[in-house]
Amino acid sequence: MRIFVALSALYFTIVLALFFTQRALLFPAPRGASAAPPPGFGAAQLNTEDGLRLAAAYRPNSGNLATIVFFHGNGDSLAGADDATRAIGAAGYGLLLVEYRGYAGNPGSPGEQGLYRDGRAALAWLMQRGVDFRCIVVVGNSLGSGVATEIAAGAPVAGLVLVSGFTSMPDVVAPLYPWVPVRVLLRDRFDNRAKIRRVEAPILLLHGTADHLIPARHSTTLAGVARNVRLGLVPEAGHALVYSARSQTMILRWLAGVGRACRAGNQVSGEPPKAADSHSGVIASPSASVRRNSIIRPKSG
Repeated sequence: MRIFVALSALYFTIVLALFFTQRALLFPAPRGASAAPPPGFGAAQLNTEDGLRLAAAYRPNSGNLATIVFFHGNGDSLAGADDATRAIGAAGYGLLLVEYRGYAGNPGSPGEQGLYRDGRAALAWLMQRGVDFRCIVVVGNSLGSGVATEIAAGAPVAGLVLVSGFTSMPDVVAPLYPWVPVRVLLRDRFDNRAKIRRVEAPILLLHGTADHLIPARHSTTLAGVARNVRLGLVPEAGHALVYSARSQTMILRWLAGVGRACRAGNQVSGEPPKAADSHSGVIASPSASVRRNSIIRPKSG
């Protein structure tokens, strides 16, 4: 009996410790990350609904191309966001790289509702500078997929891209801690599966088939409940898919169609450059499980 009581006490101590430290585990802001804009970007200041001023990085578009609002993963930074969007920016698309509260010296502490406020502040900043919703494409990687989906579900943006996204945060964390009642204790839900149903804009989902942190079935499930969606499964790619040339080229090919909405917007005119060709993929016919949608299956290499 004493052994049982001791083990029970140890279990509850560990569970309580995980409960009170869960946000430190979920939002591991990298130490030493800089809020300075990467080369080629200007500094931007986002003013949130709850009074925070957050550093971000901005580069305007060329011609009438869309502006991309990029939300990075939980352990990333503006430098990583720059790497993840380098080919997209080189093609002439505008870029607003969002840095979260509590990251890189920004004030505040990260949490689900706080990150949503950061996302809305990014859209407000662009709107104040004359960028119409029809010229904004929201992109989220990993954790950023939760912010991007929330924003796209609440605003008439031109498109939504999720790379290595998830159905919900409990669905990601529960398999990692099967001995903990994660679905009861987790504060930050990021329920993409429920919200993506409300997104009216075109959607692109990209996922590596060798992603062991967030398995590709998360994106497959999202594709099954979303409207007007294309699913790209990248063979042998892991959770770092967003930084690869294949991922960025697939996004560029998809943007070539979505970005045309900006011709009706209020940005400067001009013909957008053609997206670069590569061996990154071909579009196949929709599967029976993804109604009204398309599947992009990249060739290997």
